[in-house]
Amino acid sequence: MDLTAVTRYRFARSREEAFPQPGEQIVAGGTWVFSEPQPATTGIVDLSEMRWPSIEDLPGGGLRIAATCTIAELAALPPRPGFRAHPLFAQCANALLASFKIWNMATVGGNICRSFAAASMVSLAAGLDATAHIWHPDGADRDVPVSDLVIGNGINILAPGEVLRAVDFPGHALAARTGFRKIALAELGRSGAVVTGRVDPDGTTVYGITAATEWPTVLRYPIPPTADRLRHDITSAPGYYTDPLGSADWRRAVSAVLAEEIRVELEGSV
Repeated sequence: MDLTAVTRYRFARSREEAFPQPGEQIVAGGTWVFSEPQPATTGIVDLSEMRWPSIEDLPGGGLRIAATCTIAELAALPPRPGFRAHPLFAQCANALLASFKIWNMATVGGNICRSFAAASMVSLAAGLDATAHIWHPDGADRDVPVSDLVIGNGINILAPGEVLRAVDFPGHALAARTGFRKIALAELGRSGAVVTGRVDPDGTTVYGITAATEWPTVLRYPIPPTADRLRHDITSAPGYYTDPLGSADWRRAVSAVLAEEIRVELEGSV
C-alpha cells in the first residue's frame, strides 16, 4: 500500500531516536501500517535496527520478549527447565490469522500495540500476567499489565510519543500448567474466541478470554473454581460484542464451553 502522505522514513538506533514526532508512526515489522492507507501519517520511525535481544531471561525464571521480536521467533522459543507454560507460546502464535510471510515480519510489540480484540499476543500476555515495559520521552518509564493496556477493540492507553520496549513474563506464570482453546466461524478465519487457562505452582488459577470480548477478560481464583462458578463468571463478564464474525451471545456461550474444557483438562494434568 502506498503511503502517499509520508515524506520521511527514518531508522531509530538509540532510545532518543525511537520516540515519534508529530505525524510520525512507529513500525517494527509494519505489517499493519503498510496494509492500508494512513492519511494522517507523514513519517515513519522504524525500530527494526534497535538491535534489542528478541528473548532474554529475567531473574526468578521470567522472560523478557522485545517488542521487535517476530511472531516466528516467539513460536520457535525453545523450552527451558521448569517452563511448563511453553506450549502456550506457539498455541497463541498459531491463533494469529496470518501467512508464514507475515509471521516472519509481524512483531510481538506491533500486535499488542494494534490492540485488536483478536490480537494473539494479547491473548498470550494476558493469560500469563505479562507486563508491558513502556518508554516515555521524559524518561519516566512505566510497567503496565498487558491486560490493562488494551481497553477496547483497537484501543489502548499508550500515550502519544510512548514506545513499547518489551513484554515481561513472570516466572510464576511460566511455571504454570496451561490450557488453550480457540474457535472461529470459518476454518481459517479470525478468532471468534480465544480462551487460556493456567494453574500456578501455588494453586492460583487464571482464565483469560480474548477475541470474544473487546478488551482482555482475566478471571483469577485462589484455587481452581468449580464448573458452576467458572461458567457464571464467564457468562456475566462484560465486553462481548457482535460483528460479522460472530454474535455477542455466541461468543459468550462458546467462551464458557471452551473454559470448561480447559478446566477439566487442567484438573486431570496435575
